[in-house]
Amino acid sequence: MPGAGDEGRSWPAAEPGFWWQVVAQLSTALMVLDPAGRIVALNPAAERLLGRAATDMRGRDAHDLLHRDAGGGALLRERCPLLQALAEEAPARGEGDSYLRGDGRLITISWSASPLRDGGSFKGIALMFTDVTGDHGARRERAAYTSALEDLNERLTLVAEITDVLGQTLETDEALARLGRLLVPRLADWAAIDLLTRSGQVRRMAVTGPAGRDAALEGGRERLPDPGEGDRSPLAHVLNSGDPVLQDEARTVAPPGSPLAAAYSGFLRTVGARSVLAVPLGSGRQITGALTLVRTDPAHPFDAADLGVVSDIGRRVGLVIDNARRFGRQRAVAEAMQRNLLAPLPQPGRLRLAARYQPAPAGSQVGGDWYDAFELKDGTLALVIGDVVGHDLTAAAGMAQLHGILRSLAWDRTGPPGAVVDRLDDAMPAITTVSMATLVLARVEGHPHTGPWTLRWTSAGHPPPLLLTPGGHARYLEAGQGILLGALPGSTASRPDATQSLPPGSTLLLYTDGLVEVPGSDLSTGLGELRRHALALADAPLETLCDQLLTRMPPGSTDDVALLALRLPAL
Repeated sequence: MPGAGDEGRSWPAAEPGFWWQVVAQLSTALMVLDPAGRIVALNPAAERLLGRAATDMRGRDAHDLLHRDAGGGALLRERCPLLQALAEEAPARGEGDSYLRGDGRLITISWSASPLRDGGSFKGIALMFTDVTGDHGARRERAAYTSALEDLNERLTLVAEITDVLGQTLETDEALARLGRLLVPRLADWAAIDLLTRSGQVRRMAVTGPAGRDAALEGGRERLPDPGEGDRSPLAHVLNSGDPVLQDEARTVAPPGSPLAAAYSGFLRTVGARSVLAVPLGSGRQITGALTLVRTDPAHPFDAADLGVVSDIGRRVGLVIDNARRFGRQRAVAEAMQRNLLAPLPQPGRLRLAARYQPAPAGSQVGGDWYDAFELKDGTLALVIGDVVGHDLTAAAGMAQLHGILRSLAWDRTGPPGAVVDRLDDAMPAITTVSMATLVLARVEGHPHTGPWTLRWTSAGHPPPLLLTPGGHARYLEAGQGILLGALPGSTASRPDATQSLPPGSTLLLYTDGLVEVPGSDLSTGLGELRRHALALADAPLETLCDQLLTRMPPGSTDDVALLALRLPAL
């Protein structure tokens, strides 16, 4: 503020030429443009920054003279934010524009424009700008570094996700389907998986494209031709050497050297490959096949970083496939053993029997469920349904042991079911590998042709039998319940027996818990569903009833299922 003795002294801002002296001394570049975008005036700082004399720039179109794109080329006028500000007579700011110096060098500027008015008349724009070339380069470096970190994180996340997702299944087909969905489109436009069979043949197992699984390009999973001498195709190289291959567009159209190379090249042409990555599945001598990834955009080919990531994925997938194959062989052995131990059912008199065994669904292991039916010394029909604790070959082997021992004990001496199961429980730890099991042992007493029939049974912790009677009635036989086999070693307590008359035309269902236990639901819900569906099928032929029950019961159980059905004649 002016002091007390400043009265009458004029302020310098009022003196002629003062503001131009200020502008001339500014260290920030200043340029004045008329409404047409021509340069009217500029200060010395602008001359120094642009490497041009004021006399060479006055009257020139600022955009045409100075403004360029990032590569130094001409920039369309309609894309110039400064010209847009002139047209709108409005203030504006910008950062990252490229200006051309008099020496031909591009600089990156940050600018601010303010409209100039005289009264209500628009006279042009005052443009202040600074050189941020160094800062811009640093920003570019930071952006590139950040982008690289994000890309690395995405790749590592993909590898971790593939490892996690594939680890949730032991089924080869499911593993390959999941792999394709993870790789396309996140890493590639197309993915193909070829596996080596145990005999050394090559089979195309899965092809995934932009629309998902492409069965047509899988070729019906037909055997591919064997690689020939000097085969230069990526597939042959990967399978023979175990080394990954990265191909550019020129090499993807190279002449094939064998029938296998021709088939592979045909696939690449069909999908429009511009860049190809092929890596082994597995490592060392444990090569189970090859993974081929394709990109169709020539502007985004695979690079060395992609090669490293995909090679890592290939090693992990190879291990999953190898484990799945081992599990599949183990599962096949266990299923065959179980099915072979399930003896043919007798059909005594007018009594009719039907049974089903359904292995656990894909991704689960084989269990120890079984059923049996056989005639005893006195002509009585014995029925058995059982489940050994566990889900592996040990459980299946234990089921076989119990199956044989129970038959022997039931045949050896006539007695109530509870006494037979007591003897089995006492012998189990000494002559089997089974730790625990559940079962129902029942006798169907009565003449096989004329009846009357009575069911006498005991249950060792097993789900209760379901009895369907004429007139649309169904109830669970919950009596005769005892503890599991193996639950109380050395116990001298006798197991209970229960009896129930069986009306002519009735149907008895024995089943294992895999039929009624669904994850996320309680047992009572499953039992209610079984009762409802069984009632609806009560008049169907016995074989149809068994098939439909397996179809209609809610899916989701990870256990195998055994089902035994008895139907009495209607007198």
